[in-house]
Amino acid sequence: MCLAIFICGAGLFGLTHFETLKRRREIGIRKVLGASVLRLMRLVSGDFLMLVLISVVVASPVVWYVMNDWLRDFSYRIQISWIDMAVTIWAAMVITALTVGIRVGKAALQNPVDALKER
Repeated sequence: MCLAIFICGAGLFGLTHFETLKRRREIGIRKVLGASVLRLMRLVSGDFLMLVLISVVVASPVVWYVMNDWLRDFSYRIQISWIDMAVTIWAAMVITALTVGIRVGKAALQNPVDALKER
């Protein structure tokens, strides 16, 4: 399970890195025009958090059905509670926020002149 979380986090970090490189000029222009680091972090991380939220909404019913069906075959039967699902959703959102926040914060703290000079 830890390996799966690590692989997902690494993929999310790579996607965030690619997105910040692609939007480097936009971040530089917004920074020159007075945007704060927190505002820039909210701008970029909002996109990622929305994608994670949509994927959670789509995947949760499927996971609920498949896991209940799978767990029904065991001799010691357990039910998946809504608290388990809520903790999982919360953990996914926190991991996304931390991963994206680290990379976007680093990009937002760079000198905006360097971003605007590059072609």
